[in-house]
Amino acid sequence: MNSKSRAFELGFGKTSQEINLERLPVRGRIPEWLQGTLIRNGPGTFQVGSQHYRHWFDGLAMLHKFSFAGGSVSYANKFLETKAYQEAQETGKISYSEFATDPCRSLFARAMAVFSPKITDSAKVSIARFAERYLALAETPIQVEFDPQTLQSVGVFNYEDRLVGQMTTVHPQFDFDKDQVYNVVTRYHRISHYNIYCLPGGKKPERVASLPVQQPAYMHSFGMSRNYIILTEFPLVVNPISLLLWLKPYIENFRWKPERGTPFWVIERDSGKLVGRFDSEPFFAFHHVNAFERDGELVVDLAAYKDASILKAYYLDNLQSGQAELPFGKLRRYRIPLNGQTASHQVISDACVELPSFDYPRYNMDASYRYVYAISIHPKHRQGFYNQIVKVDIDSGETKNWFEAGCFPGEPVFVGRPKRTLEDDGLILSVVLDAARGNSFLLVLDAHTFQEMARAEIPHAVLFGYHGAYFPNLT
Repeated sequence: MNSKSRAFELGFGKTSQEINLERLPVRGRIPEWLQGTLIRNGPGTFQVGSQHYRHWFDGLAMLHKFSFAGGSVSYANKFLETKAYQEAQETGKISYSEFATDPCRSLFARAMAVFSPKITDSAKVSIARFAERYLALAETPIQVEFDPQTLQSVGVFNYEDRLVGQMTTVHPQFDFDKDQVYNVVTRYHRISHYNIYCLPGGKKPERVASLPVQQPAYMHSFGMSRNYIILTEFPLVVNPISLLLWLKPYIENFRWKPERGTPFWVIERDSGKLVGRFDSEPFFAFHHVNAFERDGELVVDLAAYKDASILKAYYLDNLQSGQAELPFGKLRRYRIPLNGQTASHQVISDACVELPSFDYPRYNMDASYRYVYAISIHPKHRQGFYNQIVKVDIDSGETKNWFEAGCFPGEPVFVGRPKRTLEDDGLILSVVLDAARGNSFLLVLDAHTFQEMARAEIPHAVLFGYHGAYFPNLT
C-alpha cells in the first residue's frame, strides 16, 4: 500500500481509544516559554458499525488536548459526548444528518423527518472561548460547551431558539479591545435572513442586524473590521424550502449559480445599518483570513477558489485512491471602495492555501499584518491530500514551506513568544499524520525561519481534522 492510500486509511478511519498521557516522547526541543494548551477539534471516526460517512466534513466530533510546561507536552483525546455520538454507540448506526450524509431511513421515516429532522449536534469544526465558556463549534445551531481540563461535555450554547431552520458560521470574530464576539446565523424560511449577533463580554447574544435574502448562500465564515461586518455571499445558494424539507443531506441542497456573482454586503457594527452591496466576480471560499480599513476602502483577505468544486473533491469516494488532485485555494486580497459599487482583487500568492491562520490576537483587523500560515499541497506532489505547511509573506508574495514525504499536516496554529516585537517571532503548532509510521505527531516549527524545532510523538493516528485554538493561560 502506497503512502497516499495508507494516509486515507488512517486519516479517514476511526479512533480506537481515548487516552490521557502525562508526557509524550519529544524529538528536538520545545521552548520552555511555551506554557499553555492547544485544543484541536475534528472527526474522531468516519465509521459507525458497518456504516461509513461520505465526506470529510462528516463524522463524530473528537477533541484533542496538548498542554505544555517546562519543555514537555501532555496529550489527551475524547469524543464529544453528543446525542449523535451516544445514539451511534447505542445502535451501531448513523442516526443524525450530517453535512453530506443522511441516515438510512424508510420512506415513512423520511416523511416524518420533514416534521422533526434529526440534525447533528456533533460540533466538530472549531474551538472558541466565550468569556469563561469553552465551546466546540459547528455550522449546525447547537454549540457544545466542554470542560477544558477533562474534555467532558457540560452543556450547550445557542444563538437563537427554534433550532430547526438555522445554521451558523464556525468562525466567530473577536474584538478583544471592546470585549465583543460576533457571529452570523442564517435563518431559513420563505424569506430567509442573515442575522448578525454580538455577545458583549462573550455572554448573552444580542441581535444587531438582520439582512433579508431569498436564496441564502453557504457561509462558513465572514469578515470583520473595526467598524464593519462583511458578508461575502458566494453564489452557492439554496432554496430554503429544500432545507426545511430535508430530503437530502445539507450541502446537497445547494446549487452553484455563477451568474449571481459574489456580492459583499457591508454592515455597520455599531448601528446595524446596511452600508451597501459591492459586487465582484463569482468565486468561493470557506475561510476569511483578515479584514481592515485603509484609505477609504475595506480590504478583505480570503482563501479563494474559482468555484465550489472543492466541496465535491472532499467526498471520500474521490479521495480514497490517493490519486485525486484537489483544487487549489489561493490567498486573494479584495478591495471594497466604500464610496463605490464594485470590489476588485489581486492574488497574493500562487501557493495552495487552506485552513489559513495568522497572529489573530495581535493582528486581527490590523492593516499592518504580514504573514499567513496554511496547509497546502506541494506543487511537485499534487496527488492525494494536503501535504505541506506554507508561510505566505503578504508584502512580497514569497512563501516558505515545511514538507516531509509521506506526512500530512493539519491546521498550523501560531503561538507568539511573550514580549515579542516581530510579528513572526513565535512557533507554529500542527498535528501531522505520518503515513509510513502509522501514527501522528505534534510538529513545532520556528515561525520565523520555518525550521523544525521539535516533534512530540502521539501513539496513534489522529484523523484529518479542521481547527484548533491555543490558550496561553490554560495548563
